[in-house]
Amino acid sequence: MANSRSALKRVRQNATRTQRNRVTRNNIKSTRKEALEALESGDAKKAAEAYNQLASAADMAAKRGTIHKNAAGRLKARMAKRVNALSAK
Repeated sequence: MANSRSALKRVRQNATRTQRNRVTRNNIKSTRKEALEALESGDAKKAAEAYNQLASAADMAAKRGTIHKNAAGRLKARMAKRVNALSAK
């Protein structure tokens, strides 16, 4: 266990940040699942809307440092590719 006051504060800060990052990651995961379900349904409009929500969540997580900016870009690019393929049909 931490001995100094500053170390105790650091433990508290880490716990808070861990919780915040966990919520953000779970939000990205659930938004991604919704987008994949929209793709499976075949509805291009619904898939595009779900993609917009996913892109927003990914950008916000990257901005806050929860995920790396390249990870957010990769996630958005892969989903955009699938949405565009669905729209082209």
